[in-house]
Amino acid sequence: MTEVVGGSFRDPSGFVFRRDGVLHRQVNESFREHYDLFMASGLYESLVSDGLLVPHEESAEPPAAPGAYKILRPREIPFVSYPYEWCFSQLKDAALATLRIQQRAMEHGMSMRDASAYNIQFVDGRPLSIDTLSFERLPEGRPWVAYRQYCQHFLAPLALMAYRDVRLGQLLRVHIDGVPVDLAAALLPRKTKRTSLLLHIHAHAKSQRRYQDRELGDRQRRGVSANALRAIVAGLARATTKLTWEPDRTVWTSYYSDEESYTPEALEHKKALVSTMIEEVAPRTMWDLGANTGLYSRLGSQRGVRTVSLEMDPGCVEASWRAVREKGERNLLPLVQDLANPSPRIGWENGERASLADRGPADLALALALVHHLAIGNNVPLVRIARHLRALARSLVIECVPKGDPQVRRMLATREDVFPRYARDGFEAAFSEVFRIERTEPIAGSERILYLMR
Repeated sequence: MTEVVGGSFRDPSGFVFRRDGVLHRQVNESFREHYDLFMASGLYESLVSDGLLVPHEESAEPPAAPGAYKILRPREIPFVSYPYEWCFSQLKDAALATLRIQQRAMEHGMSMRDASAYNIQFVDGRPLSIDTLSFERLPEGRPWVAYRQYCQHFLAPLALMAYRDVRLGQLLRVHIDGVPVDLAAALLPRKTKRTSLLLHIHAHAKSQRRYQDRELGDRQRRGVSANALRAIVAGLARATTKLTWEPDRTVWTSYYSDEESYTPEALEHKKALVSTMIEEVAPRTMWDLGANTGLYSRLGSQRGVRTVSLEMDPGCVEASWRAVREKGERNLLPLVQDLANPSPRIGWENGERASLADRGPADLALALALVHHLAIGNNVPLVRIARHLRALARSLVIECVPKGDPQVRRMLATREDVFPRYARDGFEAAFSEVFRIERTEPIAGSERILYLMR
């Protein structure tokens, strides 16, 4: 069976498809010249050797549609993530990788046709491009065709996150082709007009309004020299590099040092139990749901398990990603994800970007200190939580946090307790509908209970 991958249908030069579960990319005859130059110029080898582009092999596989020139078999990405799931530093790393790729392309007489954030994925703790067909012969005298897209996909959301609120990165979930520069210009503070954002956001927005009813602006008719094009890309790199964001010390970033949640002995006992359960399941893939800064995620990733660490607090994800980068961790991908409102299917026909559940199920999910936030904090019945987690993972290491726990008492302090089923027997009954409970382990020094379910 052949199926075109949802996010690749817009490009007339080719598309990605699956056949019998194997990923392929078709290069159309119309892109022959650019693809041959890309492979012959040395650009492909340069990008792949530096970990900036996913490698591929040319395949004898039959085409998926008429008009094919080549069929490629790219290395498959372990987990596809999206810009609205990235923390600030992930988006910034992806932005700077995009500019490095463009600079490298210009050195080889080529240029990127687009600068979509969706072309970047994170593998082994590093950003790389997955769009082999993004490169064309460097057009003489033409401005960088991907300039506007870079500003919308990277510079505008990064500026809003840095100068206003990091949560504005979620605008990328609403604006699938990037944050419009006029919207960013309207939301940014006046002081940004004294920075390089004056040119790339504020003046860019004015230019768009000035030329929106014309076929081609005067500046574009005059053309752009190769030196000017290099200067524009270097200027974007400087503007991007200067954008910074530091997370506040929230209750979640300091969660593991809060002895009201766990004594040091209870924390070590819980880590030992989780480690043992991970070893029993022996998963290839693991999702840590509500991962905080990734303490338990790393119990899997350090064993070579491909681990996705999902947490709604951007500060926690930022801290976790910085640790991945600084320590060179290869098997851990932290992402921003609100499990009460997870990533949905979006885009054309609701099919361009997959939901969180579409990208599963994982072999194993950790749901530690999570269920009370969903059941009491969000009024989700236990049975529905159990069914949802069953859709996300084949096996489950899950923690039951009873009403006597300090965290739950704090949640109930300002609201009526309308959760009569929230108790150990109700918890076990709900999860037994869709899982088989294999192990039950009390966590020493607490009232919490850890389960292994399959």
